[in-house]
Order: sequence, then structure tokens, then C-alpha cells
Amino acid sequence: MTENQIKLSFSINESVLLRDAISQYGISKKALTSIKYDGGQILVNGEEKTVRHTLAKGDIVTIVFPREKKSEGLIAEEMFFPILFEDEHLLVISKKAGISTIPSREHPMGTLANGICGYLEKNSSASTVHIVTRLDKDTSGIVCIAKHRHAHHLLSEMQKAGAISRTYEAIVHGYVGQDSFLIDAPIGRKDNSIIERMIDPEGKQAKTSVEVLSRFTVKGEKLSHVRLKLFTGRTHQIRVHMMSVGHPLLGDDLYGGRLNLICRQALHAKQLELVHPFTKQPLYIEDKYPMDLQAIFDII
Repeated sequence: MTENQIKLSFSINESVLLRDAISQYGISKKALTSIKYDGGQILVNGEEKTVRHTLAKGDIVTIVFPREKKSEGLIAEEMFFPILFEDEHLLVISKKAGISTIPSREHPMGTLANGICGYLEKNSSASTVHIVTRLDKDTSGIVCIAKHRHAHHLLSEMQKAGAISRTYEAIVHGYVGQDSFLIDAPIGRKDNSIIERMIDPEGKQAKTSVEVLSRFTVKGEKLSHVRLKLFTGRTHQIRVHMMSVGHPLLGDDLYGGRLNLICRQALHAKQLELVHPFTKQPLYIEDKYPMDLQAIFDII
């Protein structure tokens, strides 16, 4: 095993094939192939074994994952971001508005991925960058990052199963009539646009729950403070859904919001809840409001 390789160990309670024991820990066939051919190991009581080995009660299995390489073309940068949670498997941070999550051909630097890459290199991590929960450039708040490929796989499966709860808060135009309701409307790409989305009967299913926290007026502008929970993760989902019910996000000029009180969509990823995929302990993480949103609340 080389320095900083990720390893996972577990004990056996009954006689079982090593292959079956490994599958119970969510290790995919793709990961097994990579372990076999890319420098990983499968150890039983410290000795390397094949997946056909029969385990006995009390055996200790250790999976050593191949060392990961930095994403090709990703430039490491020094960047400050508040860390809300960190261990050997997960990194949860607070992203400020105005920073893209991942680089593009036109903008290869200055993104959160560049900053995370720099942070991982500085801390001698064996990982490349695995962003689990992305945010739009002008959305602030919680972003969850897996520190290695296996953690990313487990978290992605949890997302598909609805086992990761993400809660957002936003300020929207107008007084929202109902105190709580569900928006279940498919979303697709708008014709002739690579950025804008729209409600589209032929689009992908999208569900968002909405709860009104307060209704207030600022400088003659009727506004509502809402809590939103995502059940799917479509591009611009909250922004499109709130526009579709006549309450676009404050500052979201792409979808009908006005820029009179804030210069970006007033949307913040506030809470993240999940069961840690390795420790099995519940995680509840909350991020405070950024200054531009807090300034609006302070006026009330």
C-alpha cells in the first residue's frame, strides 16, 4: 500500500465468500476491477486474497483502493471556503455566490473545483475532486464533496434513493398564497438556449416542496421567505418551479426576478441531512445566511 491510499476495513460475522461480503459494502464491479488492475488490494487478516476466498467468522477484510490521480486539466488554486464538516471520507463546505462549481472550457480557473483541488493537494489527500451536490454559480450555501471514488459511488446511490435531504431557503417576489405545497412539474431545456430551462411536459420529472416561513414588504416590494426541499436535482429546478407558480426568485433576472434589492438569485443551500455512508451516524449540517441575504432580513 502506498502513502495516502484510501482503505476500508470490516469484520466478518459468518462464513461467506469474500465476493459476497464485499458487495454488501456497496463496492461495485467497476471498483473491483480497478482494485485488481490499478494498484489496489483485497486483504484478509493482512494477506492478499482473491474474491473466491471463503471467509470465516472473525476475519478482518481490508479493501485498499487504488491511488487516485488529479482530474486531467484541473488546475489547483488556493481558495478560502468555510469547512462545515470533514473526515477521511467527506468534505462539506460553504460556497459563496458568484463562484461556479466546476470549470468550463471558457473559464478553466476560479471555480470551486479548482479550490477543492488545491485544498486536497495541500493536505496530501489521495483523492481527485468528487463533487456530490452542485450549486448554480450565483447560489450560495452547502456543497458536499466525496474525498474518494468509493465515497462518491455510495453518496450517488444515496442520492438516487432519496436518502440525502437538501433544504434551501429563498426570497421570492410576491406573497405566496399557500403556506405549504408541492410543485411536481417536469423540466426541460428551453428551445434555442443552452442555459435556460422551462416547464416541459416532455422534460424530466422534477419535484420541489415549498413552505412559507414569512411574508413581508421591503421598500414597497412584497416578498416571501420560503423553505424549499428538493426531491429531484434538475438544473435550475427551484428557479424554474418558483417562476412557474408566479413567484420568481428575487434577483433572478433570467427567470423574471428583479435586481432592485440583490444582484443575484436570493437562493441559499441551508441544510444537508444524511446518514454517513461509513460511520452510519446521522449528519445534520446547517449553513448561516450570507451577508447579502442577511442584509434583507435585517431590514424587516
